[in-house]
Amino acid sequence: MRFTAEQIAGILEGDVVGNPDVEVSKLSKIEEGTEGSLTFLANPKYTPYIYSTKASITIVNKTFEPENDIETTLIRVEDAYKSFSKLLEYYNQVKNNKVGIEQPSFASETATYGEDVYLGAFSYLGENVKLGNNVKIYPQAYIGDNVTIGDNTTIFAGAKIYSETKVGNYCIINSGAIIGADGFGFAPDENGAFQKIPQTGNVIIEDYVDIGSATTIDRATLGSTIIRKGVKLDNQIQIAHNVEIGENTVIAAQTGIAGSTKIGQYCMIGGQVGIAGHLTIGDKVRVQAQTGIGHRVKDGEKLYGSPAIDYGNYVKSYVHFKNLPGIVKTINELEKKVNGNS
Repeated sequence: MRFTAEQIAGILEGDVVGNPDVEVSKLSKIEEGTEGSLTFLANPKYTPYIYSTKASITIVNKTFEPENDIETTLIRVEDAYKSFSKLLEYYNQVKNNKVGIEQPSFASETATYGEDVYLGAFSYLGENVKLGNNVKIYPQAYIGDNVTIGDNTTIFAGAKIYSETKVGNYCIINSGAIIGADGFGFAPDENGAFQKIPQTGNVIIEDYVDIGSATTIDRATLGSTIIRKGVKLDNQIQIAHNVEIGENTVIAAQTGIAGSTKIGQYCMIGGQVGIAGHLTIGDKVRVQAQTGIGHRVKDGEKLYGSPAIDYGNYVKSYVHFKNLPGIVKTINELEKKVNGNS
């Protein structure tokens, strides 16, 4: 895809300074710009690069005034960073705007779908699947029986969505994600052998949810595992059966959440966090990376450590952790003095 400076300025409501007909077909960092690429300047520390960049077009703030000659064509906008982000979103929409049914693929006779749907090669739609408008199912994706997927949702290559799952509008499920596999439910019999407990629930994913590659969300034993509106999940996260994650919570990679835990709204959870089962995590909680949580957490708490303690207390305590050998040595010397004087 190629775009002229004039076309890009029209999308961004900006003004062209230079050649309006110059074309670009790729994006670049300003310091790595090459002919035919588009870049932007938002951070002042990168200003020197605008005089040497080979990028054909550079998006800048309207307040920018060059102090030396420049070769790149400028597009002046109110906010260069936001405009570049808007352009990235537009570029993705154009790039991913696939429509049609590729072969070989399989769709059950009972499957239904709306307008402008894309089914990639080797994708599979089970019985009674319902797809909304503008849904994109990329190659080798599996959509099980009775799955519902809302409008403008994208399922990338190789994702697996098990039966009964409900996915909302404007969601993104990345490659390798597995939604709706059985929860980890086993009970020992009289001989101590573990017997599987049937997992008969489902997974509900509300609108505007992003799910990273290789993230797994287990179906409920009974009822539903629920991912609320606006949740953003990184890669390689494990969410167990009957978990509920509140609106607009974000979770970083390699976090594990055990069964039946409820996490509130607007939480921020770092990477490699471990959360035990049957807990309640309040709203607006902040959890640092590698924290282990085994107790109820109130609204607004900030946690660090394993087991987790208050973030401020952890930071203060860590100073003493580092000095612990010296502290122990001092205590031993004091004990010797006290014992010697007694």
